[in-house]
Amino acid sequence: MIRPATVDDLPLVRELWSEFSVEIPDEPWRDDDLEEDLAWLEAAVRDEVVLLAGDVGLAVARKKGERLGFLEVLYVRPRARGSGVSRELTLEAARLMRGRGADVLELEVLASNTRAQAIYEHWGFRPAELTLAAPIDALEERLDDTSTGPTFGAVHVQTDDVDKVSRDAAKALHVEADVEREEGWVRVRSDLTDADPARLKRLAKELSYTSGGIVLALGVERGAVVRYNLFERGADVDEYLSVPEFYGPLPPGDVYAMGANATVAARLTGADPARVRAVARTAASPADLPPAQELYEQIAAVMGVRP
Repeated sequence: MIRPATVDDLPLVRELWSEFSVEIPDEPWRDDDLEEDLAWLEAAVRDEVVLLAGDVGLAVARKKGERLGFLEVLYVRPRARGSGVSRELTLEAARLMRGRGADVLELEVLASNTRAQAIYEHWGFRPAELTLAAPIDALEERLDDTSTGPTFGAVHVQTDDVDKVSRDAAKALHVEADVEREEGWVRVRSDLTDADPARLKRLAKELSYTSGGIVLALGVERGAVVRYNLFERGADVDEYLSVPEFYGPLPPGDVYAMGANATVAARLTGADPARVRAVARTAASPADLPPAQELYEQIAAVMGVRP
């Protein structure tokens, strides 16, 4: 059933390659090189490994190095899928590549083609190289520090003991902090924590340990996103970032985890959970949310603290 293509088979080879290109299109930002590929096939039929499975399947492979063979295309028409044609084409291509001196066969697959990835991995292919892409506008926005806005925040301790919080904050920061009483909370702010969100979070964790209670760290980062952490007896029980992937891609589970937990926020702060869900939203871009200052003030209001 599997046989080498000849020059007489060029119309069928080009037809199958074209169908593959339509069914599995390249990323939209890449130039359309179909015509160049079709022209190359005439030489490939003579010089490379071009295999046909009747009129339903095509495999094209070539040497790319002393030890490397590359599977340019593997395509089977829908009506013949599930019958083992892809496996037979790949097996024969691998054998012919070995006959030409290759001992490794590579192929490329689009990240969106998860079905093909699963099949290839089942056959024994493993990732050897990862190509990443980013829109330049988004890349510039994330990398150009000159375009960022202010970073600031405060820690809110659920207690009335201003003196103890002041002492504990000074001990943790090694400088005096601005400490004020709020209704049911004590607010702590410092130039040190304004400049460093990680330090703001550490201070909140420490004050949750020393107070034995609930502490909220709430702030704006780079003038673009809002983050809060809720601590209970030193444990970080809820973390929210308005744009979870602002600093880079995350696994889907981590993206979900960066959303506000309305149930926990309500239990610890007395906030209305419906209001937490409505206000503390997440998005793919800061442009999809209210301005960071406005969102910061809204979340503070929901939690019952002063921004």
